[in-house]
Amino acid sequence: MRITKCLLPVLAVTATATALAGCSNGTTPGDRPDIPLTGTHWTLDALTVEGARKTAPAPRRAYVEFKPDGTATGNAGCNRFTAKAAITGDTVTVGEVTRTEMACDKAVQDFEDAFLKAFTGKLQAKLGDRDRDRDGASATDIGLGRLTLTTPGGDTLALTERPPAPLKGTKWSVETLLDGKTASSLPAGVKGRPHLTIAADGSATGNLGCNNFTATVKAEGDKLTFDALAVTRRMCTTLQNGLEQKLYGTLSSGPVTYRIENDRLTVTAQDGSGFGALATAP
Repeated sequence: MRITKCLLPVLAVTATATALAGCSNGTTPGDRPDIPLTGTHWTLDALTVEGARKTAPAPRRAYVEFKPDGTATGNAGCNRFTAKAAITGDTVTVGEVTRTEMACDKAVQDFEDAFLKAFTGKLQAKLGDRDRDRDGASATDIGLGRLTLTTPGGDTLALTERPPAPLKGTKWSVETLLDGKTASSLPAGVKGRPHLTIAADGSATGNLGCNNFTATVKAEGDKLTFDALAVTRRMCTTLQNGLEQKLYGTLSSGPVTYRIENDRLTVTAQDGSGFGALATAP
């Protein structure tokens, strides 16, 4: 995976109608508190460009998170990105952006390009609750689930707050293979096949790329320990066999470290190998 740097323009986000109304009551822009965008995972539901509505090709989801340390991180639909992001009053200033350059399907890449193009410059923000949009949302509505960003040209980005997916009860579809600090997408011939689900009772089922497996798994802290995997004996292609050996090796290597970042699961063995998976179903 190659890391490149590019410069995204300043992103200005304007607060809700109520905050703006405060200016007419004797306050100034500098008096307004910083808009509380941090601590929320904003998932992009749809992008409207020149009147045409675009949605991210399944199962990928574009998202952005503003961190307390003054950075913004996210995924544009295919590639991850990070940038410095200073929040002052109702303005977010995004500096130099570093993003990955993973090869992705054309439909996914096209959506990412459209998202990054719209997600620049000055954006008017409307914050509201998850169930309905309301003009003049009060301060109690902020962070309750819905954010709409509108560009000067009228294009819009509709985002929704999304809680982290639970480890258990979620179907995790494997998307990438890890080798130390390097991540690579699955080959076209095995995409969409490997997955893992851990039930509430600790039983695990899934697919390694060709054959199905079952096991029991113990979760302690940030560690998962799988017992011996029971695997079916289906004849597989050379490509599928290669993938199965890697995934089997990770799950059978003893305690592995896992991390959940909203709807993404990363599993890493002690030697640095592992996989990344996306939550695709409850």
